[in-house]
Amino acid sequence: MTAIDENPDTPRRRTISYYLVLLTLVLPVWCLVPVSWIYVLYTLRYSTFSHLSSAKLTLFAVAACEVAFSVYHYHLVKKVSGPCIHPPGKLPDLQVAFTRVLKAGLASLSPDEYDEESTDAPRPGSPEEEIVQLEPDDPRAVDFRNSLRTWFGRAPWSSITLHPIRQWLYWSMFNQDLPPYETLSHAHRAAMEDALDQLQKRLGKRVPGASSNGDSSHIKPLRLTIDKVNVMWRPFLFYCFVAATNLYLKTKYSGWGFRYGNYGGLEYLIRIPGDWNSSQDPRPILFIHGLGLGLFQYHVLIRHLHQTFQDRPLLIILQPSVSQDVFHPRFLIPMRRQETVEHLAKLMAGLGWADLEQDNEYSEEEAVESNSLEKRKLRKGVTLLSHSNGSYVHAWMLKDYPHMITRSCFVDPVTFCSWEGDVCYNFIYRPCTTGAELIVKYFVGTELGVANLLQRHFDWSSNSLWFEEIPNARNPSKTLYLLGGKDGILNAEAPSQEIPDISRCIADGWRRSQTRNGMAQGAGILIPTKGATLAG
Repeated sequence: MTAIDENPDTPRRRTISYYLVLLTLVLPVWCLVPVSWIYVLYTLRYSTFSHLSSAKLTLFAVAACEVAFSVYHYHLVKKVSGPCIHPPGKLPDLQVAFTRVLKAGLASLSPDEYDEESTDAPRPGSPEEEIVQLEPDDPRAVDFRNSLRTWFGRAPWSSITLHPIRQWLYWSMFNQDLPPYETLSHAHRAAMEDALDQLQKRLGKRVPGASSNGDSSHIKPLRLTIDKVNVMWRPFLFYCFVAATNLYLKTKYSGWGFRYGNYGGLEYLIRIPGDWNSSQDPRPILFIHGLGLGLFQYHVLIRHLHQTFQDRPLLIILQPSVSQDVFHPRFLIPMRRQETVEHLAKLMAGLGWADLEQDNEYSEEEAVESNSLEKRKLRKGVTLLSHSNGSYVHAWMLKDYPHMITRSCFVDPVTFCSWEGDVCYNFIYRPCTTGAELIVKYFVGTELGVANLLQRHFDWSSNSLWFEEIPNARNPSKTLYLLGGKDGILNAEAPSQEIPDISRCIADGWRRSQTRNGMAQGAGILIPTKGATLAG
């Protein structure tokens, strides 16, 4: 039987839904730009404005706006198509992160082998397995090779040789294209050789051609931040529609008691009940959305949160760079990790929801159970709900300010197991074959702001969240994970296998729906089920 790392992926054929979406949604939107160019050029060549009716003049004005915007859009695409301007992280930190990647999946604990005594530990320890030379047929090595080949277009492992492996390693460590190997500095060469040595131990075999300085392999690694940016144009009217809809929703939410705020460039909507008491009433809910259309895409969820949780504050972080807000001054300048977490932490501290510094005098349980008003005042923190790309910000907060987050809800989290490449390959590189994939690809994945964030500002080591970095990761009353069983982007099996792998996360902490994504559960995401609740 052929090993799974050698099995070529089954060819995917386009379905009827693909062509239906292409003809009824994508092409009509996409064609507005070239049709506008044709109409404007034709009118300028063959018509005189004095003979145009008011309707035709209006149509010409709209088409002219589309033409002008397409030129501006082209300029923006060229602007983001250059090399990534952000330097890589510190080499020691990257080496630690890479070693942590190699340790993922090494533990072989069955569900009955975890330590009962450590189940309630707020932060279970990192895996202690050493990276040793695995046998080629070791299931852990085979699974790792099968996962890693995603970064090489799902090619059979035996066809992947040393040069593309080195290209991928150099990019992942230094965020650059690999120069001629003999020109590498001593420090870079030593780091590369050490990483390659550890990698080959984890793979269970040496990479073919390990003794050569390069090869003529046709296999090309996926290098997200230095590959060509994949952007498809969309009309000015589309951006206007999204902007108008989100502006309308902001106005609507103000009638619900929300107000707009800006803290050092971090934009948000906030609603605080007038009679809310921080020392007695339920903690605030902080929501961080993902890629897409901003408030328009999440209106149903926001409405549910507003209607269901009238007894506590709601804070919604706005992210114009991933909300197709092309008119925003920071559309192509997304906030990076340090800026985001510092502003968000200071915002919550300013609201009195959490302290910037952790106070270890009392635990949360002691504060809740105590009748002392002084101790009850220490009952601070928020419930953080994140969806998809928002889980990266969620991860940053847990890394830098874990004491501020008392409960976490991850919906379709892409921060877990991102090193495996499924999200990167499926969202950016994989050809579409279904209508749903085409909708996601055109209306989200190839949009300028989204492409700029993912393909020029992505930091895999910073965005990766590990089990030991999640406070109360095994406590279903404090940490909840929601996955779509039929998610076409995220491999739902990967995170649910990674977390139990280290020390068996309790099963009740995971919920998997048979939908395209976990957010499709919508109104039920904070409803108590089987002991798993964040409503407190």
